[in-house]
Amino acid sequence: MARGTTRRSLAELTESIGDKSPVDGKTAALQPRTPTTAPLSHLVANPRNPRRDIGDLSDLASIKDRQLQSALVVSREAYLKLWPEDLDAIEDALWVVINGCRRLEAARKYGRVELDIVVKNEVASDRVSLLTAAIDENIGRRDFDVIEEAEAVERLVAECGGRASEAAKRLNRTEGWVSQRRSLLKLAPELQEALRAGELAVRVARGLAQVPWEEQVARWHAEQENAGKKQEGVEAPKPGPKLRPASAPRIVKALSRFEPEPAILAEALRDYLDAGQLTQLVSALQATR
Repeated sequence: MARGTTRRSLAELTESIGDKSPVDGKTAALQPRTPTTAPLSHLVANPRNPRRDIGDLSDLASIKDRQLQSALVVSREAYLKLWPEDLDAIEDALWVVINGCRRLEAARKYGRVELDIVVKNEVASDRVSLLTAAIDENIGRRDFDVIEEAEAVERLVAECGGRASEAAKRLNRTEGWVSQRRSLLKLAPELQEALRAGELAVRVARGLAQVPWEEQVARWHAEQENAGKKQEGVEAPKPGPKLRPASAPRIVKALSRFEPEPAILAEALRDYLDAGQLTQLVSALQATR
């Protein structure tokens, strides 16, 4: 030992050298740490994401300065083991975003250079697990297209060997819910678009899905027409205190005397109708001239 030096413990030596310590022949390169952040260039959105349209990202504009929730990712290798045919979609990315695709797109749009991530390759243990994780993030969101949701549920049922009960179990939903969502795919294209646009309620769509495909649109139009008539009936004026039906005989009597004495009819009408109805009557009479 050189003069003037002191003996140092193995722990102290390892600490002083840091991650490049050759102790036990191990290096940091052989023991990579799981990353908690990744540059956007290393990330790609899940090609099997049930959402085709990420929607309006303005609610995520603050991601430029802060990210409130990490994105869940799996490694490139873990993903391609399940879907090797997606190699072109993955390109050179190291991580595939399973939950957080909107955050990824918002980061790109608003100028964030990296994203906080959580690596969970166990999510990619099989296709069913990965699809379930992707669907789970979106189900129940108001901006999630209900037809896209139905398509995602259909894919999950297929991956479960066609067993709707297994898909329901994975999603923590009832088998009836799964069946109802799948039934929406039986709708005619026009009705699917109406459903997407919010013009057709899901509960009505489920009923129409049971009708033969070629009859669905006609049935929907008929139901709309009937609903419109009912609505008109609800909004039509109903007899009430202001109408004073007991004075109706005065109008009949006044009509019999109308030609010589129109003022009598006017007085009877003023007694029978309220102010709003009188205004409507005047407008109607003027329109007939």
